[in-house]
Amino acid sequence: MAPFLSSSIPLLLLSFLPLLSLSFSTVDQPYKTYIIRIDSQSKPSIFPTHYNWYTTEFTSTPQILHTYDTVFHGFSAILTPDRAATLSQHPSVLAVIEDQRKQLHTTRSPQFLGLRNQRGLWSDSNYGSDVIIGVLDTGIWPERRSFSDVNLGPVPGRWKGICEVGERFTARNCNKKLIGARFFTKGHEAVGGAMGPISPINDTLEFKSPRDADGHGTHTASTAAGRHAFRASMEGFAAGIAKGVAPKARLAVYKVCWKNAGCFDSDILAAFDAAVKDGVDVISISIGGGNGISAPYYLDPIAIGAYGAASRGVFVSSSAGNDGPNFMSVTNLAPWIVTVGAGTIDRSFPAVVVLGNGKKLSGVSLYAGLPLSGKMYPLVYPGKSGVLAASLCMENSLDPKMVRGKIVVCDRGSSPRVAKGLVVKKAGGVGMILANGVSNGEGLVGDAHLIPACALGSDEGDAVKAYVSSTSNPVATISFKGTVIGIKPAPVVASFSGRGPNGISPEILKPDLIAPGVNILAAWTDAAGPTGLESDPRKTEFNILSGTSMACPHVSGAAALLKSAHPDWSPAAIRSAMMTTANTFNNLNQPMTDEATGKVSSPYDLGAGHLNLDRAMDPGLVYDITNYDYVNFLCGIGYGPRVIQVITRSPVSCPVKKPLPENLNYPSLAALFSSSAKGASSKTFIRTVTNVGQPNAVYRFTIQAPKGVTVTVKPRKLVFTEAVKKRSFIVAITANTRNLSMGDSGAVFGSISWSDGKHVVRSPIVVAQMDPL
Repeated sequence: MAPFLSSSIPLLLLSFLPLLSLSFSTVDQPYKTYIIRIDSQSKPSIFPTHYNWYTTEFTSTPQILHTYDTVFHGFSAILTPDRAATLSQHPSVLAVIEDQRKQLHTTRSPQFLGLRNQRGLWSDSNYGSDVIIGVLDTGIWPERRSFSDVNLGPVPGRWKGICEVGERFTARNCNKKLIGARFFTKGHEAVGGAMGPISPINDTLEFKSPRDADGHGTHTASTAAGRHAFRASMEGFAAGIAKGVAPKARLAVYKVCWKNAGCFDSDILAAFDAAVKDGVDVISISIGGGNGISAPYYLDPIAIGAYGAASRGVFVSSSAGNDGPNFMSVTNLAPWIVTVGAGTIDRSFPAVVVLGNGKKLSGVSLYAGLPLSGKMYPLVYPGKSGVLAASLCMENSLDPKMVRGKIVVCDRGSSPRVAKGLVVKKAGGVGMILANGVSNGEGLVGDAHLIPACALGSDEGDAVKAYVSSTSNPVATISFKGTVIGIKPAPVVASFSGRGPNGISPEILKPDLIAPGVNILAAWTDAAGPTGLESDPRKTEFNILSGTSMACPHVSGAAALLKSAHPDWSPAAIRSAMMTTANTFNNLNQPMTDEATGKVSSPYDLGAGHLNLDRAMDPGLVYDITNYDYVNFLCGIGYGPRVIQVITRSPVSCPVKKPLPENLNYPSLAALFSSSAKGASSKTFIRTVTNVGQPNAVYRFTIQAPKGVTVTVKPRKLVFTEAVKKRSFIVAITANTRNLSMGDSGAVFGSISWSDGKHVVRSPIVVAQMDPL
């Protein structure tokens, strides 16, 4: 339920996340950045432009940072809280939203999606050459081979964007592959003073241009649409041909994130506005909130900008966040956004810790320096002292007398994994064993450490600590095994991947699906070493990263291929094709498991399943959604017309009878039953499918009912003809939640599938005991 349901008065939308509140001070009074949502239709005719109106009636020109006119109507400005409160009372102001900081959700993966050269989706779509992907991230390193325009045709004629020049970035850095580039600094700069930067932006720390000083944006852009690059590797790891999911798709980059400074809502919204106006077909945004905290849709500029894009036919793919395996940790929850979790691929970089007692423990590492060559070194665990900072190997926490010449066991958490290795190195340690805690379970991520290092799961980490405590002279060594392909089982849901249920609208299952997001090789900046640490002098053309940030661009590239092959499909239809054809079994032909627990994963972990592009090309049926449907959904979750207009831009009205949010035509079903329900209760869902396969087809359903739940479907079959493309059906779910064995997730799971003998159109079912949020 929304915190207010005003339909007639202006709204002051104060900071939803006070811990992220960004402010600075002058001598006289505090200032903050606010995003002001204006009812554009109320502009007096005396003003020739909206900008003229804004600067005359609402604020002065120097205070305005951005104006928005495509996905959003209004402006962002530097204001005192008192002035913001005053503006909120203006009859033309719909909302005042405090600017917030967001964060990044930090070569075989295309094949692992089912893509092969010269067959299937790649060849049928001409590799996406007529589709434009907009990437909102940290910019791009344009000289990389992944962004070559060799043998690409002309830039699509509908493109209206620019190549914005700046520090070490000229118009010549764009080409027929990288067709546009912009950067957005004003929200970022406003934090450090009236117009001062939060940190120096220069050619050593950062570039005031689309050039990427961080590496994240270069990596995500090349994952989505990188060209074929032969002899690619990261210091010998993952050697082979690197290529993105849509190698011929065009790229437009929008730099909204700044090194060590995050990404500000006002800049993100400006980038959405520009990207849609420029003519992108797909927006990829691996950015979001942290700690599993999500703002309501009307307070979330990513949700607002994404709606403006999706309502104009632009597919928006976003990362699910890296706060898993915690319950309800998924972020970017709006139903018009495709929310992508992360899974492993069938490639790993194994390393082995050998203890003095002969025990061998398997882990992972991307260390590429001089090996330890089997030599045993003294082993120490600083956590034995009882000092938390030392156990975590935090900066200045290690006593050189204790660790010099030794392999050091460090607990994972509180600081970057690679930074712990640097702390050990500075203190004189020769190596590091990075031990997972219970929250990370057995989930492992490879890192290009500066010293010999190996990451171990929680159980193996405990075994190392037990060994250290069991002897007065513990010793160990680490051996590195390079790259191993053909790992089974795969995919596995990554332990860090954001988990459901949806913390705002639990009627909508999130994440939507998962894609490769662990140990992904892609292009990298020359401005940072592979660890990203300032002290890392190494240069590499490619780097290996993990995160839902890496999973998101896989889906963005997939959307480009599907859009190219099916230009008439809406963003909702493309998402439906991906979800209803997703894999739920691994390469052992067994149900996918959760890396954190080793148990079978659920839709709260993987959504509809793992992306499978070969099947998504020909899904048979799709669940389409219109802008009108989204408005009804917003009415159904309790938003009034004036609140909804903050999101939709245009005035709306809600039906007299309140719609049910679970009847949004989504490719999944979530039945929520009140904890106070007595006896059996029922929920009824209405869904409509559109035939995009053979014109004459008959589909029949198969139900995998959640344990203890009754599921009925009417009609028993769906008959399509040349004249009849759409059919509706009703699903009734009946359960006595007090008698259900729901386990830790608080839910039971099943599915409904429609098949004509060729296609299988599958939707997950979630039955949960949950009171309205």
